[in-house]
Amino acid sequence: MPSAGPDSARSGRTRIVARAEASILHADLDSFYASVEQRDDPRLRGRPVIVGGGVVLAASYEAKARGVRTPMNGARALRLCPDAVVVPPRMSAYAEASKAVFEVFRDTTPVVEGISIDEAFLDVGGLRRIAGEPVDIAHALRAAVREQVGLPISVGIARTKFLAKVASAVAKPDGLRLVPPEGELDFLHPLAVERLWGVGEVTAAKLRDRGITRIGQLAQHGEAGLRPILGPAAARHLFALSMARDPRRVETGRRRRSIGAQRALGRRSREPEEIEAFLHGLTDRLGRRLRDAGRVCRTVVLRMRFDDFSRVTRSHTMPEASDHTETILRAARVLLATAMPMIQERGLTLVGLALTNLDDADAVQLTLPLEPRATATLDATLDDLRRRFGSAAVTRAALITRGEGLSVPLLPD
Repeated sequence: MPSAGPDSARSGRTRIVARAEASILHADLDSFYASVEQRDDPRLRGRPVIVGGGVVLAASYEAKARGVRTPMNGARALRLCPDAVVVPPRMSAYAEASKAVFEVFRDTTPVVEGISIDEAFLDVGGLRRIAGEPVDIAHALRAAVREQVGLPISVGIARTKFLAKVASAVAKPDGLRLVPPEGELDFLHPLAVERLWGVGEVTAAKLRDRGITRIGQLAQHGEAGLRPILGPAAARHLFALSMARDPRRVETGRRRRSIGAQRALGRRSREPEEIEAFLHGLTDRLGRRLRDAGRVCRTVVLRMRFDDFSRVTRSHTMPEASDHTETILRAARVLLATAMPMIQERGLTLVGLALTNLDDADAVQLTLPLEPRATATLDATLDDLRRRFGSAAVTRAALITRGEGLSVPLLPD
């Protein structure tokens, strides 16, 4: 396990250093949605598969080889790969497959940190005497997922979570990559800077302007040399990663810090009333998730993507935490009304909503008059109806002809 460094006493704080052995696994299902479709329909195996219609939700590796990516416009994807088979998403099938894979993870080790429905970190450092070396455990894990669930999975093994995740990405598709402690920098430094957590398009452009395209080049600049380019916080973070420093442990039982949902709108013009109707649907969906998880939120975040693919967020923090759908909707509508001139000018292709500053519902301070939270509310009644008869059993009138949109399966909160 990670331990305190020798300079802890001098610095006055604990410095966590990496473990001595590569025993963190990052397991990542390959092209998850598309792989489930190919598993369930033998006619799709070996063929380019696109999941989704207007927007590509997933693509098989045969389609990715032709340039198809997510979340690419469906028409563009078919121009790149005209012989692709387009299939509608089956979210319930993906949720079941994810559940089965996580059962394999938990059979492998009790220390599992789910990242999304198709990937997780596993700590196998304490299993050597009963299950063998980490690389043997990884081989067994991949075989079990293939045999029990019928899906390909790639696994990276390293001393740190960051390196394990990079290793699994390098191993794709359907591979395994071990990064031994003595070979960490030899593995990491030739890779593109985009492999570093926190390097998106904007940061990558800044680095490219300075001739920095590889992680090794970034490391050579040192933290001090990166500060004028990236600022002190990003310089410290990225330099540490470039030197394979990542002290974070694999953690179980962590609760979400935010929840969100979004809806792609395509590139045709939308009336304000239609956009607001979609916002209502997103709010209903997130309100149900909050209450099912026993959580409340204080901050509502509106996310927008425009016709030029630029993105903007707007947020509002409420005076009190709430799980009440109408309270959340009022905050979301104010944000949307404020952003509407920008939307009409630039064109909206995606609207999303996120709820942050989450807390446990039973931790909320009561307000006067001190009465218990009501259970016979409209929210509770609608939640019960949807739980018993499906999410589409009751919907807002504005969404009857538009639908609620796809509800992407998520890990339990």
